[in-house]
Amino acid sequence: MFCYQCEQTAKGEGCTKIGVCGKQPDVAALQDLLVYTLIELSYYATEGREAGIVDHEADIFTLEALFSTLTNVDFDPKRFAVLINRTVSLRDALKEKVKAAGVNIDRIEAKAKFKPENTLEGLIKQGEQVGLESYPAGSGDIRSLKHILLFGLKGVAAYAYHAQLLGLEDDSIYLFTYNALSALMEENLMLNDLLPLVLKCGEVNLKAMEVLDAANTGAYGHPVPAKVPLGAKKGKAILVSGHDLKDLEDILKQTAGKDIFVYTHGEMLPAHGYPELKKYPHFYGHYGTAWQNQHKDFAQFPGAILMTTNCIQKPLDTYMDSIFTVGTVGWPGVTHIPDRNFAPVIEKALSMQGFAEDTNGKSVMVGFARNTVMGVAGKVIEAVKNKDIRHFFLVAGCDGAKPGRNYYTEFVEKVPKDCVVLTLACGKFRFFDKDLGDIGGIPRLLDIGQCNDTYSAIQIAVALAKAFDVGVNDLPLSFILSWYEQKAVAILLTLFYLNIKNIRLGPSLPAFVTPNILDVLIRTFEIKPVKSPDEDLKAILG
Repeated sequence: MFCYQCEQTAKGEGCTKIGVCGKQPDVAALQDLLVYTLIELSYYATEGREAGIVDHEADIFTLEALFSTLTNVDFDPKRFAVLINRTVSLRDALKEKVKAAGVNIDRIEAKAKFKPENTLEGLIKQGEQVGLESYPAGSGDIRSLKHILLFGLKGVAAYAYHAQLLGLEDDSIYLFTYNALSALMEENLMLNDLLPLVLKCGEVNLKAMEVLDAANTGAYGHPVPAKVPLGAKKGKAILVSGHDLKDLEDILKQTAGKDIFVYTHGEMLPAHGYPELKKYPHFYGHYGTAWQNQHKDFAQFPGAILMTTNCIQKPLDTYMDSIFTVGTVGWPGVTHIPDRNFAPVIEKALSMQGFAEDTNGKSVMVGFARNTVMGVAGKVIEAVKNKDIRHFFLVAGCDGAKPGRNYYTEFVEKVPKDCVVLTLACGKFRFFDKDLGDIGGIPRLLDIGQCNDTYSAIQIAVALAKAFDVGVNDLPLSFILSWYEQKAVAILLTLFYLNIKNIRLGPSLPAFVTPNILDVLIRTFEIKPVKSPDEDLKAILG
């Protein structure tokens, strides 16, 4: 195996024996094979669209399949075998449709001729031949750009998948997905061909996040400030982790009147700010912190646990029988809910002890998405003009277990008291419960939401730039980002597309970015690796 798509990759170079995330070599091979078969599907989908043939089933499936290969989503080899065979079936059906439309497919047939083996072992062997290092490239820089494109595309698929579950989609996302997948196996692409395609991925990701924002706010209302307890209520309990709001809504509906309290974990925390979710009286509070602490959090939780979307780790034996997966998530031996009928989760919760008594803990505030922040824009602008607010820091991104992430805790602690910290994604769990006070009634720590809510942060920056009649790069605003997986890659590409400069990125730089490509990013976007909080604050504030 060879995998280096996430920040924790072994030795900062690549996982070759077993994934640091827990991914086994067989799953790595099957994921590579799934991407390979999706590339073949994309050839026919692209030709079909030019002939007016659109296969919506293939469109939706492609997003789901790509999402399943994102870090910490699906670790079940049997599920990947199903996805691979389904891809081949959709490819062949599209082939017949395109052929029937009179399109000459000789060129495609010559390169799209994969036939899956009948056994899991056979598929694994096939997958070992089509890994990341097999992509045609005249140089390491070409291959690096192809990998950046693929990883960014996986992030786009994740955001578009969430939106599609709520009934919103944009055809341009499907079209780009097919075009980008097709490019991965093109032999004659040069740097000047791939660089625009990588930036285009950032543009398409902006559209995907915009569609997701519309889907979430359309279904659940715009987030409003809400105080979320970190304690517990006496009674039966279900913990919902991951990102997907639709799964959470379904759990809330199906547990209504059953004397079960529903808690969020990890990136589900911002769900407490949505009016249509807040209305459920048994939607209580937040339990635990970031995804990488789930072994501790889940082992101590006295109820059933539901994993939605990415962020699952290998379950401990102590809670293996009380954890469930849904959607794209999978782990061998863990009960999967295929149809969002959460009766097994509810039954398990009712059979468990639950919390024996009320516990009072801290509380945190959520709900400072774009509508809330821009609702007090006048007050914010006045505070900046009066020099009550000197600077804004967007300290955001993924959390992880790799050493060096205490940088973000220390950075926020050292931010001067006349500065405001905006945050989103699970990186905030390094400091989410700190009381930073306020500036004239404006909280100094504003939780914008999930990584899925990056669109809100971008819109806040754009609106402030418009209000001050300057470019975003001229605002008193600095981006201090942490990355971990492929959604963060897609977001970073979006920031590049928007020409955001002087981003500080850490805790380490991606292994899939070669020195030459990094040099291009530094020269073009002035991206900087994080140093120490003191050094970076001094460089920004003087």
